[in-house]
Amino acid sequence: MSKIDLSGRVALVTGASSGFGERFARVLAAHGASVVLAARRVDRLEALAREIESEGGKALPVAMDATDAGALVGAVEAGEQAFGTVDILVNNAGIPDAQRAHKMSLELTDRVLDVNLRAPWVLSCEVARRLIAAKKPGRIVNISSTAHYRYDGGGAALYAVTKTAIARMTEALSVEWAYANINVNAIAPGMFITEMTDGMFERIGDPRPGLARQRVPEPDGLDTSLLYLVDPASECVTGAVIKVDDGQSARMALK
Repeated sequence: MSKIDLSGRVALVTGASSGFGERFARVLAAHGASVVLAARRVDRLEALAREIESEGGKALPVAMDATDAGALVGAVEAGEQAFGTVDILVNNAGIPDAQRAHKMSLELTDRVLDVNLRAPWVLSCEVARRLIAAKKPGRIVNISSTAHYRYDGGGAALYAVTKTAIARMTEALSVEWAYANINVNAIAPGMFITEMTDGMFERIGDPRPGLARQRVPEPDGLDTSLLYLVDPASECVTGAVIKVDDGQSARMALK
């Protein structure tokens, strides 16, 4: 993967202020892409942009509330004005529900659906619309979850539903835009060390003894999957959902 050169490419990464999003932004920038950093916590985005630029990369921090459709379109527009047409979109932003379905407020239900599903849909369509108008190919990478394949209770039912919807959205939009050479794929991570899992570990305790490899990977374990899906090497791969879970699902299935 060290040979991958994304020079001249423009990537928009949502949820770039922490976790997977921060890692994805660093990796894409390190391989030459100009990166639009989108999230609510602007102070973190600005700090990340400074780090990327100090290493010779290009980054633009953009304040974006994933529940605000205008802000979603605005992030794409800001990236285009700064660097050119966005041809890599990483739909990473997401939130857990962490409640039993029947105990969730309507406000929380709407927020989970807006951030986890509506925002990726709106962003994908906005990016695709501009790529088609510019007659340029593109790559969209959606972040699903192994919760798409299996849910064992515990209070994240709506999260699991949205991640299944993301997988289906990936498949459907890959067909929609195949003629325009816009590849749409997804990564379905298992349990990795992020801010989201920090809260989960506080509730359930240390999960490592019950995992096949007795470890919880760091976000850099997704680097090669992301780079493959945005590189020309995956030209014929579209509509795929790639599970990356360090063997966690296999172990869980044996219980």
